[in-house]
Amino acid sequence: MAYYTTESCCLETFTALINRSLAPDDVPLADMIMQNVPVYDAARIGPALADPEPRRALMSEWGRVFGALSGVVLIKAAISDRDAIDTATGIFEDIIRAESQSNSGGDHFGERGANDRIWNALQKLCLRDPTTFARYFASPSIAAICEAWLGPGYQMTAQVNLVRSGGKAQVAHRDYHLGFMDPAEAARFPAHAHDLSASLTLQGGIAHCDMPVESGPTKLLPFSQLYGPGYLACQLDEFRAAFETAHIQLPLAKGDAVFFNPAVFHAAGENRTTDIRRLANLLQISSPMGRATEAVDRTAMVRALYPVLRELDLGGLERAAVIAASAEGYAFPTNLDTDPPIGGLASPSQAVMMTRALDDGACMDAFDAVIAEQNARRQA
Repeated sequence: MAYYTTESCCLETFTALINRSLAPDDVPLADMIMQNVPVYDAARIGPALADPEPRRALMSEWGRVFGALSGVVLIKAAISDRDAIDTATGIFEDIIRAESQSNSGGDHFGERGANDRIWNALQKLCLRDPTTFARYFASPSIAAICEAWLGPGYQMTAQVNLVRSGGKAQVAHRDYHLGFMDPAEAARFPAHAHDLSASLTLQGGIAHCDMPVESGPTKLLPFSQLYGPGYLACQLDEFRAAFETAHIQLPLAKGDAVFFNPAVFHAAGENRTTDIRRLANLLQISSPMGRATEAVDRTAMVRALYPVLRELDLGGLERAAVIAASAEGYAFPTNLDTDPPIGGLASPSQAVMMTRALDDGACMDAFDAVIAEQNARRQA
């Protein structure tokens, strides 16, 4: 199938995949299997990660889990420096308080304002307290599992999520890239790009407090990343119902880290406790390979082209081809503090803004103002 459609999504096929089981022989280096998730103790695997051959064997096992098996790995005490975790937690809470007055509240896959989110928590922690940052990320197991899926040179990003008592669950979803698109947009990408999307990022979450199941740790559906049209299916009611029936939740201790293929169906759970403020540092690690060979000033290009496209008598397809060759057509990366996902899963791209301006007949000065404002939001 060259392209997926919502009509091609088959619940029976999906159900057969998620009913699989992870066998001990599949993950011989794991300490145990918990609800189809292999569990590794960071202290135990530490010596293996320092030795090239055992390290490669362990990373190979993790890569198989993410790509061909259940899709989820739990590392116990991935961050052993509990004082660093507590100090980072205090910094994150300070940031939340400081941002609470100005934060727009935009969020992915959840009710706006239902929780507290720190965008770009990685940079904010590093610049506020580089010593704590260094102690926090001095985790060989985290580095190795990122490399196991993405290879060397990966790019770390992080967003903190704080869910208070009574905080509601998210809806089931997949993550970046195609997971941040609505079904119509995702369906425009060929089927092989759906497979590729899952290979470009790795999702992770570090527990900053003990998280019993009733506090709502991430709901996960092992093996669901194996379903090809899942970026479309995860937004259909019958598949979300199947997720709610079959998902798992892993109780976590402070310092534990769970990693999963971004195509695994997942959602933050409901915090049903009265006394736990569930704070997790959500990691989204990216492949170094999703970049062009040259740096291009696309803003200068669209400014030069805009008056030309207003005057040229081009058809819709021809004009769209020019815009695709010149404008930034993707919403990311951006500054999510100042350019948050309000009204959708992502803010509009430069190409979308250019198309809208041309459709509206905006003059050059008006287009300049729109692009300048957009660039300021993305780079602030």
